[in-house]
Amino acid sequence: MAHLIAPSILSADFANLQKDIEMINSSEADWFHIDVMDGVFVPNISFGFPVIKQIKKYAKKPLDVHLMIVEPDRYFERFKEVGADILSVHYEACKHLHRAIQAIKALDMKAGVVLNPHASVYVLEDILADVDLVMLMSVNPGFGGQKFIKNTLAKISRLKELIEKTNSKAMIEVDGGVNLANAVDLIRSGADVLVAGNTVFASDDPIDTISKLKKIS
Repeated sequence: MAHLIAPSILSADFANLQKDIEMINSSEADWFHIDVMDGVFVPNISFGFPVIKQIKKYAKKPLDVHLMIVEPDRYFERFKEVGADILSVHYEACKHLHRAIQAIKALDMKAGVVLNPHASVYVLEDILADVDLVMLMSVNPGFGGQKFIKNTLAKISRLKELIEKTNSKAMIEVDGGVNLANAVDLIRSGADVLVAGNTVFASDDPIDTISKLKKIS
């Protein structure tokens, strides 16, 4: 399967959000990536339900929602209501991860698990068969524009082997510091979905940048 591109709305122009949404709609991008931060799990605050609801109103592609919040289980139904198609929770934020994954899937959303840079992929061995997506953070979560952590490449390879070992169908998503220079290595290491924020929205030609990311093989 060809890899997917998910531009991160966190880097969009919030004074012209509809314009950026329509740009993604008309591009070769596959998903909208939406980071939800509460200022507790990570040292930053982003946006909540009203903004996501408005994004869904104009988006013509799936919403890939990444929860960087404490006690995410409390809000699964709300995120479904405002339009999330894929909902990912941090391993570090869930006391009962299996229950959380099942609850997300019961709401007819795809369920993902996110690992911070310090976390080993092997902590997911017993749940990989149940998830649709594993997101590897290639920066420390909370802020856009950070430098890519190179160890992520080896981590992708280890995760790919573990997915095959457990007969999982989980996709591997990489979030943080993705650009045209490292995207080739990410894809070759086994990444299925690339989240790109500043690389897309700070570009002089975002549609062309998305196209270049999409054409990498």
